[in-house]
Amino acid sequence: MGKVVPVLLSGGAGARLWPLSRASRPKPLLALAGEATALQATVARVRDAGRFAPPLVVAHADHRFQVAEQLRSAGVEGATLVLEPVARGTGPAIAAAARVAQAHDPDAALLVLPSDHHIDDEAAFLGAVDAGLAMGAHRLVLFGVAPDHPATGYGYIVPGGGGGVARFVEKPDAAEAERLIADGALWNGGMFLLPVRALVDELATHAPDVLAAASRAVDAAMADADFLRLDAAAFAAAPAISLDHAVLEKTGRAAVVPVALGWSDLGTWPSLWAAAPHDAAGNALVGDVLAIDTAGSYLRSEGPLVAVVGIRDLVVVATPDAVLVAPREGGERVKDVVEALRGLGHPASE
Repeated sequence: MGKVVPVLLSGGAGARLWPLSRASRPKPLLALAGEATALQATVARVRDAGRFAPPLVVAHADHRFQVAEQLRSAGVEGATLVLEPVARGTGPAIAAAARVAQAHDPDAALLVLPSDHHIDDEAAFLGAVDAGLAMGAHRLVLFGVAPDHPATGYGYIVPGGGGGVARFVEKPDAAEAERLIADGALWNGGMFLLPVRALVDELATHAPDVLAAASRAVDAAMADADFLRLDAAAFAAAPAISLDHAVLEKTGRAAVVPVALGWSDLGTWPSLWAAAPHDAAGNALVGDVLAIDTAGSYLRSEGPLVAVVGIRDLVVVATPDAVLVAPREGGERVKDVVEALRGLGHPASE
């Protein structure tokens, strides 16, 4: 294989992190677990020029200047920003990235990474990439995260023989999740190592409409400084589908590398609470906050002082235009708030 090209997927509003994450200010562009934003932390993992080519960052056209500024402030050079005119899922996004990379190096391998996840053990991450490369240029490699609880919000990968994949299970209930973990199943963290030739072959076999639309969008793309604007009409014609459903669940070339990285998708307030430093009472405190007689809570302010007294296991998050108060373990339901606000046409939904 040729150079490993990091493909950083920088889309997704992250509705479960409302009111912090919005369509206009998506999760990858926020500082969720430290001073760096999630995008900056992700690109830092692939900065070694001896191992990785400059990254391709796939982002919505509306966020191009925010993404470019964050990469500049992080000292990233040579990145290509592939701009989606509309969101069509990871299938078309990765297919477009494959066509862009293929034009420069037909033997490249794409290291596809969501740019809004947290990884504690970067040495283990690099070791996992090496293990994926050792599987060869004909395998489409998934990195299966070792689960630490029976999560119902993730997809699971059931390993097969010879490093292959026996099956995929999408968001099981708690009882099935426990059975899957007992049988050695892994979380599907959405991280992939995909040799371009093998990926394009499998797209042509299993999702030719995705490949055709992405190819047309790249062929008709407009280069603008560091931006590559995918053709709007061609890309919008692609089916809205994940790469998992389009290819990985159908191909016979899928392989899985089990990983233990200290991984979190930082997708809910409970996951942010778990990843954050805690005070003696188990509170995670971010911004201008004051906690009295309070335990096990996530308190965050992006503006006004937040003061709480006598609460347990809550999430309290304030931005300049909205305040959220919710049970800490009820984080999955925050997206219901966003849907309700959108139904009302409330500006805080965007």
